[in-house]
Amino acid sequence: MFPDLKGKVAVITGASQGIGRGIAIRFGQERMKVVVNYHSNEEMAEMTVKEVQAAGGEAVAVKADVGIEKEIIALMNTAVEAFGGLDVLVNNAGIQTTTPSHELTLDDWHKVMDVNLTGAFVGCRETIKYMLEHDIKGSILNISSVHQKIPKPFHAHYASSKGGLRMLTETLALEYAPRGIRVNTIAPGAIVTPMNEHILSDPRQSQDVLSLIPMNRIGEPEHIASAAAWLTSEEAGYVTGVTLFVDGGMTLYPIFLKG
Repeated sequence: MFPDLKGKVAVITGASQGIGRGIAIRFGQERMKVVVNYHSNEEMAEMTVKEVQAAGGEAVAVKADVGIEKEIIALMNTAVEAFGGLDVLVNNAGIQTTTPSHELTLDDWHKVMDVNLTGAFVGCRETIKYMLEHDIKGSILNISSVHQKIPKPFHAHYASSKGGLRMLTETLALEYAPRGIRVNTIAPGAIVTPMNEHILSDPRQSQDVLSLIPMNRIGEPEHIASAAAWLTSEEAGYVTGVTLFVDGGMTLYPIFLKG
């Protein structure tokens, strides 16, 4: 637990399920005030709110499409109106589709980029504006993927968005470090989430994934949430501009385990 997080206000995009939900619940355990953003599933978002409250925090669910600028701005304003401030932003919302690159349309490219990268930028921009105006030494956390480093055929738009997110993180971290605003990235590997359900529910595909992970197990949202709590706390107060891979070793070229 990180006592300095108690009472701080956090916005988490895409927090109705998966990794975002896991982070929201952990922030509740840290006694934080959490804005649970969701796109369409209000019921799931309200369940997350209740879980945050049961864990000891405060929470409110806010609908917003993070691929639309005005809705992101409204989301940030709601956080301030609901809880009186903004200390932490977690850009977690993300989408992906599977398409051969030579068949990928610009519409599909933009849909992924708008949510995964452009939406994250707008969230960062609005958060930084608020922090600068109110002299808040806050923290921004971008949830990326191992595919900011590992190429992913049939997912050129997704991998490109995650690679861009890494450079966005590093650029903002350098630019605003003198003002005490920290910006970091967590890059998850294979995690049990709805996005990966179709793979992990198939024994053959699941085994293929396990073969890529030196630790030979699939991660849980709680693993990402623990990293998120540390990175946004003062125990990581001298950490900015880094990517923390939480992937069971997936980025360590596991093929070399065989010699």
